[in-house]
Amino acid sequence: MDLLAYIFEQFINGVQLGSVYALIALGYTMVYGVLRLINFAHGDVFMVGAFTGYFLLSKTRLPLPLVFFFTTLVTSLLGYSIERIAYRPLREAPRISLLITAVGVSLFLEYFLSLKSMFTPNYIPFPRPFEIRTLNVSFLSITNVQATIFLATLFCLIILYFLVYRTKYGKAMRAVAYDKETASLMGINVDKIISFTFVVGAALAGIGGLLYGIAYPQINVFMGIMPGIKSFIAAVLGGVGAIHGAVLGGLLIGISEVFVSAFLSSTLRDGIIFLILLLVLLLRPNGFFGKMIEKV
Repeated sequence: MDLLAYIFEQFINGVQLGSVYALIALGYTMVYGVLRLINFAHGDVFMVGAFTGYFLLSKTRLPLPLVFFFTTLVTSLLGYSIERIAYRPLREAPRISLLITAVGVSLFLEYFLSLKSMFTPNYIPFPRPFEIRTLNVSFLSITNVQATIFLATLFCLIILYFLVYRTKYGKAMRAVAYDKETASLMGINVDKIISFTFVVGAALAGIGGLLYGIAYPQINVFMGIMPGIKSFIAAVLGGVGAIHGAVLGGLLIGISEVFVSAFLSSTLRDGIIFLILLLVLLLRPNGFFGKMIEKV
């Protein structure tokens, strides 16, 4: 029974971590689906979300719902600015130009925020907005931190599905993802839809950064690198462009990482993720739910 309880505990921890990865992966998969761009600055938007939450929780007395709101507002504006300033002028440029620009934006955000006038490259303790409490049900234990992450992630997924599949903007996003040229001929403002996609993806990354800071209360300006890479792997595993695939990939990455750390060694947790990626690319190159893309 003790072993079973331990396995369930690690599973819950894995779902907690995987939920954060899923929120970041959704931004990757949405931007790629619409623009065919791997936005490598997305992990740093996640970092900005964590620092925004840190500032709001440490310097103000705002309730947690308002902290979530202002964090998403800041990261949404950042996502819009990145698309408008860095990516839109290169819309017709070769793909390699966009890729290099994405890396440049990522490095700019990291090193700009590491200036002494802004923050510090060292780790900063993240203030938790509430005391940790544990609810025990039979052999299963869950903390209020984990419950907050699960509920926030579920809420975001419900809103995202409603936005993509039940609104006019969502229909336009899917049309642009399918064929930008035809969508523009049908009266859709492609630039506006692409900006909106960046805004939504950045908002999700900001929520992920805030939740990550609450769950693992130490942050620094380079914290977005590995979660960004792992979330990109999660999007690839699920099939880049598939929302449910990004969620499944994020959960798979999070659970795998936690189980490897718990039962094998923490030094192997990153390696096993890349091994999973290698196997999936060999056996199913388009991911679990991806489709062949004939038009590039």
